[in-house]
Amino acid sequence: MFISNAYANAAGAPQGGGSMELIFMLAVFGLIFYFMIFRPQAKRAKEHKNLMSSLTKGDEVLTNGGILGKIVKVADDNDYVLISLNDETQVTVKKDFITAVLPKGSIQSL
Repeated sequence: MFISNAYANAAGAPQGGGSMELIFMLAVFGLIFYFMIFRPQAKRAKEHKNLMSSLTKGDEVLTNGGILGKIVKVADDNDYVLISLNDETQVTVKKDFITAVLPKGSIQSL
């Protein structure tokens, strides 16, 4: 009396219209992934590779651990550099862990 009967619709939802929308959405997400994640990461990796190849003796560098020092020796046969922290202390560091090359005189100004 108060509740009406519900009947199923005999005609189903139209088929095939969603495939083009799905392809379009996948393409949009692919472009977003490329421009927001992959491209900037590849650019940073390329810049870091150029930084590691341009290291020379006498450069003042900053490592990932926050160590400031001057490069004393660059080994060509392996990926390590010898960094002088002061007159008595020298540390061997892998080139991958050098974050930045500082301008000359940066250590003296601290």
